[in-house]
Amino acid sequence: MLFDVDLLLKALVIAVCGAIALLANPLIRMFLRRIEPPQPKADERVLDAERTLPGGRWIGVFERAGVYACLVAGFPAGLAFIIAIKGLGRYPELRAQANPRVGELFIIGTLASMLWAAAFAGIAYGAVRLW
Repeated sequence: MLFDVDLLLKALVIAVCGAIALLANPLIRMFLRRIEPPQPKADERVLDAERTLPGGRWIGVFERAGVYACLVAGFPAGLAFIIAIKGLGRYPELRAQANPRVGELFIIGTLASMLWAAAFAGIAYGAVRLW
């Protein structure tokens, strides 16, 4: 046989769990909205991500991809690099904010995003190991 069916199924599980891990932006934003409900005045909302911390959606996708890849590849030390890069990259913007809630929501969003990716890495790892 030209290909191993078990290997293809394992690769499919890893790919599907990886795709689900990357698609968490709507869920993370919904979670953050529950923490910080919309304010009556639109200009005072902390969750105005495009104005407060632009690029956050892309950063979140890359963060989840990195977390997922590190954990599935068996390189958990890579998580330290991801956290360091994200924290150092956002530090100047977070320091410049007048509202301290922005930093809190940044931390909560980062942890929720990383936990989401880690959960699906665990699912993929567990499913492949059960084979």
